[in-house]
Amino acid sequence: MASSGSGVDEAGVSVLTPLKLVGLVCIFLALCLDIGAVLSPAWVTADNHYSLSLWESCWKHANTDDSWHCNSTLGTDWQIATLALLLGGAAIILIAFLVGSISVCMGSRRHFYRPVAVMLFAAVVLQVCSLVLYPIKFIESVSLRIYHEFNWGYGLAWGATIFSFGGAILYCLNPKNYEDYY
Repeated sequence: MASSGSGVDEAGVSVLTPLKLVGLVCIFLALCLDIGAVLSPAWVTADNHYSLSLWESCWKHANTDDSWHCNSTLGTDWQIATLALLLGGAAIILIAFLVGSISVCMGSRRHFYRPVAVMLFAAVVLQVCSLVLYPIKFIESVSLRIYHEFNWGYGLAWGATIFSFGGAILYCLNPKNYEDYY
């Protein structure tokens, strides 16, 4: 039987808590959202004439045919920095997910709580930096004379960051203080 709220049974093996399980689900959702954000073709769109992703910039001339003309975005330093920061955060989230999953399977969960939380906080810092850098440099460097908006790819990246932060908070909570949850 479990000792009173310690999260450790009499044999010394830690018990999986709902907080950590929800944290692992948050990490998985963050990883899925990061993959969607990196692969998204629409980070910025403008009236069906302009589309910008992390990989390419496409535009359609208003007075010509309906074909799109695309260029790589990996020629500017701020877009490379945004991509590198976002991919770095996604890689850290992947490592945190693998460590969290392995710790659930091995049964030595308690030893991995703090490293997973630290990795997730580091990923959040990297991703917030990329997501703040992107609109600032976009508005500074791209002069669109039509209405433009940050689209669903940018939103997916923010969603991944929020779920990573939630997972980090859940991995920081001490189950001894929340024995009513079990």
